[in-house]
Amino acid sequence: MNLTYLIIIIGTVLISSFLVTIVKGAGKGIIAVVCIMINAALSSLIAIGVLQGKDFETHFLGGIVFGEVFIRVDALSAWFILVMNFTALTGILYGRTYMKPYENRSADMTLHYVSYLTNHVAMIGIYCIQHMLAFLCAWEIMALTSFMLIIFEHGKMSTLKAGINYLIQSHVSISFLTLAFVWVSWHTSSYDFNTIAGYTSGIHPALSLLLFIFFFIAFAIKAGFVPFHTWLPYAHPAAPSHISGVMSGVIIKLGIFGILRMLLLIKVNFTLVGSIILIISTVSGVYGVILAIIQHNLKKLLAYHSIENIGIIGLGIGLGCLGLGANNSYLSLVGFGGALLHTLNHSLFKSLLFYSAGKIYQATHTVDIERLGGIIKKLPHTAFLFLIGSLAICGLPPFNGFISEFLLFSGLFDSLLTNPHSSSIILVSVIFGLSLIGGLALLCFTKAFGIIFLGTARQKYPEPLEENGPLQLFPLYLVAFFILFIGLAPQLFILLLRRPVLALTGIQNETVSSKSLIETMQIVGLCTLSFFGLSGLLFWLRQRLMAGRKNTISATWNCGYTAPTSRIQYTANSFVRSSRKLIRPLLMMNKSEGEISAVFPSPIHSYTHPYDKMEAILIDQPLKFLKRFMGRFDFLQNGSEQSYILYGVSFIIIAIIIPVIVDAVAYLLNLFNQV
Repeated sequence: MNLTYLIIIIGTVLISSFLVTIVKGAGKGIIAVVCIMINAALSSLIAIGVLQGKDFETHFLGGIVFGEVFIRVDALSAWFILVMNFTALTGILYGRTYMKPYENRSADMTLHYVSYLTNHVAMIGIYCIQHMLAFLCAWEIMALTSFMLIIFEHGKMSTLKAGINYLIQSHVSISFLTLAFVWVSWHTSSYDFNTIAGYTSGIHPALSLLLFIFFFIAFAIKAGFVPFHTWLPYAHPAAPSHISGVMSGVIIKLGIFGILRMLLLIKVNFTLVGSIILIISTVSGVYGVILAIIQHNLKKLLAYHSIENIGIIGLGIGLGCLGLGANNSYLSLVGFGGALLHTLNHSLFKSLLFYSAGKIYQATHTVDIERLGGIIKKLPHTAFLFLIGSLAICGLPPFNGFISEFLLFSGLFDSLLTNPHSSSIILVSVIFGLSLIGGLALLCFTKAFGIIFLGTARQKYPEPLEENGPLQLFPLYLVAFFILFIGLAPQLFILLLRRPVLALTGIQNETVSSKSLIETMQIVGLCTLSFFGLSGLLFWLRQRLMAGRKNTISATWNCGYTAPTSRIQYTANSFVRSSRKLIRPLLMMNKSEGEISAVFPSPIHSYTHPYDKMEAILIDQPLKFLKRFMGRFDFLQNGSEQSYILYGVSFIIIAIIIPVIVDAVAYLLNLFNQV
């Protein structure tokens, strides 16, 4: 029966992909939605059963190359499957309406939907497969289909560059994965994941740590940890908005899953590994939110916040490892529990924010924050949903982001009382970093929401500027419902984490689900919700009391001027100018502005172009060096046919001579040994 589920899932994708190629128009999207629903339902049934204690394990013969392929779904896989399925489902529901303007591009739409379906089943495979070669194949399929989804608008050069950038760095990740798997399989003569645990328990701790670092780099590239993040701020803005939501919500979480999987298998010094992950995660979180603040492109701003939240998840993983190393059960439970819960929370509020950004783009044809403004009156639902996502990502109650961050803060403050002084410096730095992340995120989304939705328009928008129908709003409100539901009823989701946390720690997580901790979170959430309710009641009373009075309507933004213009408003750049000046050493800001000339000058414009300083150092400089080095060999490509013939002949001669020389040397060595 176990294998039957997998056969149905793969068969559904194959049949649906075929139907998508022959159906025209809106039918492609309908078939894709049905396929995702079926596969999400089947894989979720497996996952729910595992979380209830039912084992799922099967295998099949993969021929001479693969041998016996093992399929196992444990509690960790089950949690990630459920998280992935929900976002993949809301993504296709939203994407079907989002892609309607492109339905005349039949070939592109076919490739897009086939890639989406294949990507979904590849992710299911990654969570289930515990066979090294088969896992690499699933990872490669996921990378290639993600690339195809990113470059949907392949007519734009910037989109192609972003896609190629993603593809190259994905294959750097695959290279590290391949090296690590070859290392293990060479010594164990097996491709089964379970042999990793046996192998690392019998080797020197330094080798075990080195193997983990290989895996960590591979998965950190996918997750977007700094300094392996440079593909992410380009791929997210280039992709369609529903793909951006799925990429940020679940695809980058494959990296988090991989790191946690290796922590289950590789025997390492958890204190050392936890400290390394904490440092990298703190840098990722702080650096990501700093870069987000200065962005003018809304989708790029959200992309850098993905790096920030990956840092927060990494903090939980690092705390969990420190807890295991120090035998501190509470720290390991709230660390891993907070990381897993934030994985879900981030997939919800970040997908909601990207979907809202897509609605803004469809309505205004831009995601440049400096060109937006005053659209709350035209797009009230989008504004409301974006506000919910903004409050959640800032970790404010009563929304879901508060719950997972509260767990992490609880573990950090508790561990300061129980950990040795050698770890206190790291923990205090992490507390400071997590607090800084929250404060800067609040500043960033105050800027984003205020500039985009409030004030007056900074340009003439296309007409009509209006919301889409309820069909496109439904998946957004569904996500928003769960954001609020987790914030108000965290105990239900924390209880779901019992088995995944048990798998990671070996400890029953009664501490995480303790009554006092949950009650504290619920009280804070309910108090905040009561405050919102009271504010709504006062607003309603005001509306009733002033119902009979005459209203005077005037410009939203006049500031005492008789002839106000949109130019007197804050811009996205000026809003964060003070903060930007404080962090200037960490930034690269390229500024271009016109010059004042003549007595009565014409209007001048000033633009700032932020750039990732770490990308300039770690990517741009090595590429420039490589380009200069390879330029020394330009003489080889000289356009002469005689030279090219000579190269071919030389290669053939060398290919013949080398084996002859090797055989001759072997013969002489053998003769010498006989003498």
